[in-house]
Amino acid sequence: MAKWPVVEAQTDRGREKGIAPCIVSASRATDIPAFHGEWFMRRLGDGYTRWKNPFNNATTLVSFQNCKLIVFWTKNPAPFLRHIDALEKAGQAFYFQFTLNNYEREMLEPGLPGLEERLQTFERLSDMLGRERVIWRYDPIILGKSLPVEAVVERMEAIGDRLKNHTEKLVFSFVDMYRKTAVRLRKLDSSLHAPGPDETLAIAEGVSKLAKGWGNRLVPATCAEEADLSSFGIARNSCIDGEFILRLRGSDPEIRKICRCVGEEPLDAGICRQGVAARDRGQRKACRCAPAKDIGAYNTCRHFCEYCYANGSRAASLTCSAQHAMEKP
Repeated sequence: MAKWPVVEAQTDRGREKGIAPCIVSASRATDIPAFHGEWFMRRLGDGYTRWKNPFNNATTLVSFQNCKLIVFWTKNPAPFLRHIDALEKAGQAFYFQFTLNNYEREMLEPGLPGLEERLQTFERLSDMLGRERVIWRYDPIILGKSLPVEAVVERMEAIGDRLKNHTEKLVFSFVDMYRKTAVRLRKLDSSLHAPGPDETLAIAEGVSKLAKGWGNRLVPATCAEEADLSSFGIARNSCIDGEFILRLRGSDPEIRKICRCVGEEPLDAGICRQGVAARDRGQRKACRCAPAKDIGAYNTCRHFCEYCYANGSRAASLTCSAQHAMEKP
């Protein structure tokens, strides 16, 4: 886990010490653009927020004074689109990880708008930011009676046919059967499961064929997966991507330091000749993300996805989400 600079920030309680991360993740723990956009913009405007550790409830003050880049994670950024211009005019660098699955028939994501509406939102966001700043995630892949490998690949193909001109990358992963995830999925449909080794290879083969069919306009990659699928032309992704961040902010010395570009001249796109981002050791072992500070809170997402690891009961999510939206800084 990165050791960010300690700073003093002016808060509603006076001067307080906190950390000042260079890269902010907003957020792996909840969908900030969908449900907490107004909260986020207030916090950004005030220059700080507070983050509660979900495992020990310790609270950390997080200052935005050193923030060079924000990574947004979302399944429905439509409510946040009205804030895009303000972020752009403020000179804030950012990009989106946009998860867009098709589990409508299985009702695995009951709180989401319909697929067509989400496709239109993706296209609109890409038109606003450029295709390179909106990453398509098909995440996670779940198999079952109505979701054999062939059906999953067909659904990915239908979405990719729409998005191939609106993004540069397809990132996918396989469901992690955490205890509460397994309980929910098996209660919904006992056939739902994570892909086994042979199914994983079959999916990789299918994705590889899709990428070629799209004229290689989408680079396929996996997220935090141990399986080596490079023989299918599928790389291991860095979702908080040091190389891509250098394309956006490669002239910034602190960004260059995080991405191990000290003492090197950037290429035209801001990419270092030997640059390899440091790994965020606070994430899973297979995660290749660069260091970032996540500011989200568990139990504050109302998509109610059946496979979610960050939510408990639906009642708890509704209560905590409302409290989060109303909380004082």
